[in-house]
Amino acid sequence: MEPKDKTILVTGSTDGVGRVVAERLGAAGARVLVHGRDAGRGKATVAAIEAKGGKAEFLGADLASLAEVRRLAEAVRARTDRLDILINNAGVGTGGQGAKRQVSADGYELRFAVNYLAGFLLTSELLPLLKASAPARIVNVASAGQQAIDFDDIMLTHGYSGVRAYCQSKLAQILFTVDLAEQLEGTGITVNALHPASYMDTTMVRQAGVTPWSSVETGADAILNLATSPALEGRSGRYFDGQRESRADAQAYDEKARRRLRALSLELIGHPSPTSREQHS
Repeated sequence: MEPKDKTILVTGSTDGVGRVVAERLGAAGARVLVHGRDAGRGKATVAAIEAKGGKAEFLGADLASLAEVRRLAEAVRARTDRLDILINNAGVGTGGQGAKRQVSADGYELRFAVNYLAGFLLTSELLPLLKASAPARIVNVASAGQQAIDFDDIMLTHGYSGVRAYCQSKLAQILFTVDLAEQLEGTGITVNALHPASYMDTTMVRQAGVTPWSSVETGADAILNLATSPALEGRSGRYFDGQRESRADAQAYDEKARRRLRALSLELIGHPSPTSREQHS
C-alpha cells in the first residue's frame, strides 16, 4: 500500500501521534484528510504538510457527537470519490486520577462514545468508499490497556473509573476489528488494530499525570506499518503490539461477545439489526 497518490483520512491528526502520521503520509505523496476539533490546529497541520510539498485539507468534527461523525463522513464523500486508508486514531484518555464520569452529546459514556462508537459509525459510513477503492485498509488505534466489556453496565453507571472506561473502549475497538474483518472477507479491505507504543509523549498521556517514556515517532512507525506495509496485504482481523502481532484480551476472540457488541452498537447509532434485541438481551 504505497501512500503516494492515495487518499487517507486520519482522525485526531492535529496533535500527538496522529499529526506525526499525517505529516509523514503527506511527505510520502498521499492526499491527507486531516481531522480534529480545533480549526486553528487543523490549519497549522495542513500548512506543515503543504510546506513539505504534501497535499492536505482539514475536516473539523467533534467525535463526541454522532451527528458530527455523520457530517464528517459526508464531508469526506463530498471531497473525494475514493478512500484508500482510514486510520481511526482519535480518542480521549483515562482522565487521570479522580476522573469523573462524562457523557457524550448523545448521552453515552464519553470514552466509549469517542474511542469506540464514533469509529464504528464513521467506518460504517465510509465503507462504500473504501470498497470502491479496494485494495484498501482500516487501522484502528487501540491500546494494550484492555478490560473485558461488562454488557450489563456498558455505560459504567456504577462504580465509574476513567481507567476502566478507557480500557473497555479500547477493547471494544479490537472486538470491532476482528468482527469487521470477518464481514469484509473477500472485499479487498484489510482491517487491523494495534497498541502503537506505551505512554507516548502526547497531551493525552500528560493529562493523565503520567511521565511519557515512548516517543510519538515510535507510535507513528507502528501505525504506518499497518497502513502501508506490503506484508499486511490480506492479513486482516489482527492485533499488534507495536509492529509485532500479538494477542488481545480473550474477549476479542469470543464470537458471541462480538455479535453482542455489534448489535448493541447498531442500536446506539440508530440502526438496529433484526436480531439485535436477542443478541444483547
